[in-house]
Amino acid sequence: MASRSTDGHAPATRLGVYGSTILALAATLLAATPAAATPPAATPAAAAPLRNFLYMGQDDLDVSLKLLDRPDIQGVQVLYIWKNLEPQKGVYDFSMIEHDLALAQKRGKQFWLQIQDRSFRPEARWFPKYLLEGPEYGGGIARQYDDRGGTQVAAGWVVRQWDPQVRARYQALIAALAKQFDGRILGFNTEESAADVGKDPPEGYSCDAYFEGSKENILFARGAFKRSHVVQYVNFWPCGWANANGYMSRFFEFAAANRIGVGGPDIVPNWRPQMRNSYPFIHDYRDKVPVVAMAIQEPTLDYINPVTQKPFTKDEFIAFATDYLGVDVIFWARSSPWLAN
Repeated sequence: MASRSTDGHAPATRLGVYGSTILALAATLLAATPAAATPPAATPAAAAPLRNFLYMGQDDLDVSLKLLDRPDIQGVQVLYIWKNLEPQKGVYDFSMIEHDLALAQKRGKQFWLQIQDRSFRPEARWFPKYLLEGPEYGGGIARQYDDRGGTQVAAGWVVRQWDPQVRARYQALIAALAKQFDGRILGFNTEESAADVGKDPPEGYSCDAYFEGSKENILFARGAFKRSHVVQYVNFWPCGWANANGYMSRFFEFAAANRIGVGGPDIVPNWRPQMRNSYPFIHDYRDKVPVVAMAIQEPTLDYINPVTQKPFTKDEFIAFATDYLGVDVIFWARSSPWLAN
């Protein structure tokens, strides 16, 4: 079995593409939200019952089996680091996934797979060595930034998915995963659509190239995984705020036409930045895509309900997720308060 790096824990401080900029905006908007504010009218929730999964990094399942054994938990989503799955170019080691899948299956639980093609800490270069060093890959990754009061602050890395050479390697990984796990896992998802490569983008980058590369990757995954669900996490698009350039509307139309599920890394009831971006589209397409799968990760648990002035409860998260977003599967952080009961 490949060694399990400490980098494999689910990132407890993931803030998404715009980082502190969006959080500051959200705080202002939420504070201004009237107590009587409600989400737009929702269509009826799907007939299938909501499935509650755990969410965790690749090092965490062995120490989380008591949570997985809970009767109100139907499965687990595990995030894996690319460099551990492809230690050499074209040489794959999926023993960590097999180990975790066996633990889930032994308990009659379902399994969901996510591969990290980005990170949210400057020191987290979690990518194959050949990708970082091969001249044909242009360094393989690009730095991500948060904008803090007009100052760019390094905040992690994103794989150069706009580069065809790099994208081919990512798709080769997807193909190998599908060959081994299609039909054995409930679903596979890519990382969030948000990315911020700063005010001086790397050579070859454009928002259009990033958008089209993301579409190509998830369409490739849809073709490779014929029996398992395939989901693109969609929260924000570079150069796409409030559906600028039609990125959001174009992607959701594309997803529906190609049987691609949608979701995202954050369920925050009525969060204004998301209500101007992916949430209305998830709502509108909830019955047009095969599945909606979304997470409640660690940072989400700190958001305050402007009505109660307390953190959102499990019931409040679920009500918004099912009534407005039409979520079929929620991936819960292990630190969710209700899991301590």
